[in-house]
Amino acid sequence: MRIAELSTPELRHAQPDAQSDPLTSQIESLIKQFETIPVTHPSPELSQLASDLRRCLSQLAERAPFPNSLKLHLWKLSYRLWNSCVDHSNASSIRSSSSSSEDQANLRHVAADMLSLAGSAAGVPSPETKTAFFYYKTGIIWHNLKRFDLASNCFEKATEIISKVDVGTVKDAGQRKLFLDLQIARSRTAWEVSDQILAVTLLHRSKCLLFGSSDHYIALANQYLAFGKSILETNKGNEAHCFKEALKLMNDALDLCEKAFSIARMRRETVNLKGLKSKILRFIAAVHLQMEEYENVIKCVRILRESEGGGDNHPSLPVLAMKAWLGLGRHDEAEKELRGMVVNKGIPEGVWVSAVEAYFQSAGTAGAETAKGVFLGLLGRCHVSAAAAVTVVHRVIGGNSGSCGDLDGSRVRAKVVAELVSDDRVVALFAGDVTAKERNAMHALLWNCAAGHFQLKDYETSAEMFEKSMLFLPCDIEDRVVRAKGFRVLCLCHLGLSQLDRAEEYINEAQKLEPNIAGAFLKFKVYLQKNDHNAAINQIQAMTACLDFAPDFLLLSAHEAVACHVLPVAVASLSNLLNFYVLGKSTATSEVVVLRTLITILSQDTGNEPEVVKFIKHANDRASEMGIDCYFGKDEVAARELKWFAVTSWNFGTSAGKMKNYVLCAEFLRLASNFYSLLADMQGEEHSLMLCKSLIFTVCAMIALENERKAPLIEIEVKQVLELLERAGKILKLLSTRMQLNGDEDAALEPDFNFIYTYSAYDIHGRVNDSRSQQILVKNFVGSKACTPSYLLQIGLAASQGPRPNPEVAFFALSQCLSQLVSSVSPDYHNVSLIVRKLITITSIYKGDTDDDAVYDVYKQAYRIMIGLKEGEYPTEEGKWLVTTAWNRAAIPIRVGQIDVAKKWMKVGIELAGLVPGTETYRACMEDFIQGFDKKFSQHQ
Repeated sequence: MRIAELSTPELRHAQPDAQSDPLTSQIESLIKQFETIPVTHPSPELSQLASDLRRCLSQLAERAPFPNSLKLHLWKLSYRLWNSCVDHSNASSIRSSSSSSEDQANLRHVAADMLSLAGSAAGVPSPETKTAFFYYKTGIIWHNLKRFDLASNCFEKATEIISKVDVGTVKDAGQRKLFLDLQIARSRTAWEVSDQILAVTLLHRSKCLLFGSSDHYIALANQYLAFGKSILETNKGNEAHCFKEALKLMNDALDLCEKAFSIARMRRETVNLKGLKSKILRFIAAVHLQMEEYENVIKCVRILRESEGGGDNHPSLPVLAMKAWLGLGRHDEAEKELRGMVVNKGIPEGVWVSAVEAYFQSAGTAGAETAKGVFLGLLGRCHVSAAAAVTVVHRVIGGNSGSCGDLDGSRVRAKVVAELVSDDRVVALFAGDVTAKERNAMHALLWNCAAGHFQLKDYETSAEMFEKSMLFLPCDIEDRVVRAKGFRVLCLCHLGLSQLDRAEEYINEAQKLEPNIAGAFLKFKVYLQKNDHNAAINQIQAMTACLDFAPDFLLLSAHEAVACHVLPVAVASLSNLLNFYVLGKSTATSEVVVLRTLITILSQDTGNEPEVVKFIKHANDRASEMGIDCYFGKDEVAARELKWFAVTSWNFGTSAGKMKNYVLCAEFLRLASNFYSLLADMQGEEHSLMLCKSLIFTVCAMIALENERKAPLIEIEVKQVLELLERAGKILKLLSTRMQLNGDEDAALEPDFNFIYTYSAYDIHGRVNDSRSQQILVKNFVGSKACTPSYLLQIGLAASQGPRPNPEVAFFALSQCLSQLVSSVSPDYHNVSLIVRKLITITSIYKGDTDDDAVYDVYKQAYRIMIGLKEGEYPTEEGKWLVTTAWNRAAIPIRVGQIDVAKKWMKVGIELAGLVPGTETYRACMEDFIQGFDKKFSQHQ
């Protein structure tokens, strides 16, 4: 504000002398220059002007002391400079500029220094007070500009100047107010530079400058309160210490208010004091609340409510009281305070929302119903914003709703929230575009709550919360996707609750809004759980027609079907997936893994062998088409996959063989041989043994199928079998060589397989009339370790009978068999007798009279075998057969006159009869016949 120009007789008489001084003239010139600058266009040269003025003052100070006329002139110049600064300041307030403000503060500071330099002058009343006032106002400006060093300097100079004044003699109210304001301003500046001790000390000193004025008491009390609030706001270091310091300052403020009541005379003063006291008490209560001194909070609130004039009804009191009661554990009292807020229309929305949050945080789940009731009550009495509804719901739901350990509590909270948000008045709060942000927030809160319960498999609560979340979605085209997503999750919830019809309704609605693969898959799940297998299989086809279809959904469908133990649906899903591989579409899962899964599923039920062989053959064909590395993978991966298919084929093949399903057996084993062949190519001879077995068993299965059908193999099939046997023979030769060179017994084929190979190969070679190969096969077998009399007997019998007999092989095999049997520790004479009979029969039939000695040798060998045997050890009937057939062989020679030949056979017969028990009568007759025969032929001779 401007200050009235000095106008005294002394000043008027002294001006001519003072103006003749060159320094004062220069100062006046500079001031005039400043006065001529338009107030609306502040000059950037103000800083230089202030510097020039300060320089002039410095030069003038060297001439002190001054005559009274010069002092008066300086006072006038100071006033002119001050008033010009005020004018510029008022004009520049429209255009805020920190640099301009600092320049004007500098000029004000020069004006104050000019008064200080002039000192007391005759004719100027209260010069110390006026000078102090200039410094006080300048200090205030520096303080506002946050130049606290300069502000402190001004306040200290002002304090120094008025310290010369006797306070007791000051009667002017304005001067008294200046003394107090100066101390308070100096204290404020000290506080800003963190010199809190000095600041508080200065406030304490100010108590001597109250002069019995209630306004002074209020001003000082307000400053104590401001310092207390500042400590709470900064709250640095030890919290307990900060609270105590703040409380101490606020108590000082409260004490000042109490003292002021005794001196207040006017109603205005009493009202102001009462308002300040209430404010201080509320802050004291808040500090006690922070310090958890809840009883003191209740006392403060009670004092405020019971004060004269109807008490204090400030909106913060119910909140303070409620929190204090909560701290004391008295929830009933806290609930009363909370419900009382409903009828208090003066409580702002933010206050009661904060109160609801505090109450619920303390009371927990038990307070959910109360929170809901308070909120709905508030809806009936005042305008409630959508943001407040979001805040209350967020507090009731809790930050980790649905994912914490207290599942029952979460359910209760969710139920309360569901009832709250479904109220028509709450839903109406979110209508319109203005509340779009809050509507999205509410939807997100309810959605996340539902998702949390879904993760805990609390599908009932989850479904309810998802339904409520959809109340906060606008029914426009843009939110169709979100609404469809809501219907899909509701479908999942009702699937979890086994409410399949409702689940189907929801997914149908979702597909109407946004047809996509996710909805199609959920529909598949519904059909699956309803055991509608045909519909589920048809839905698989519908899934493939979706625009956003991905083949991985078929794999997922298969997993779902397996989990529901509906294997036909799983097979259908994976079968469809295989078609995409054929078309060249890539998926995250390789084709070979899909095939393995498919075969594993099919293998769980019997009767699926035809399907299994189809898919294994598919794998074999695809591998041939694409190459091993591309289809099965590389290195160890490929080896592992090939081994799985090989072993699976082998197991299915052997199982089919046991079930006498020779068609499948042959097919499986042929595939097994293909896979083992690939393994052998990849890893060397490690799998040669199983390859050989697979080849041999494949041939056996084909021969067994021929016998079962009673239809011989056609020519092309015989050639295929020969090729298989040729491969097996080569492998057998390699294995035999490896065993001989390395002594590797593991490389040897089991005797049974060696025999089966020989027996089968013999049979097939016989079909193409390759008797030489048959002989080589049997000779090789006889020379192997796998050869046993039993195997030789079977080969010999097979070669001696059937449609394609081979007497040479039969004789060789049976002879070798007989030799091995006789040379064993405990020969099986039953088989010996059988072989002897077969040898005699073969020799007799295929060699006849041309080789009578060969037949004779067999009889003689039988004789030598029987010598020394116990009675009955050699089958008696076979012995009798030998005796009879040997004796009868003499009949024809006798008729044709071959006496010597006849005697040879009769001798063999009688010799054998001597070794066979029960033939004594035969032997006696034979001896009598021989005697008569000898006499008869001796007479002729």
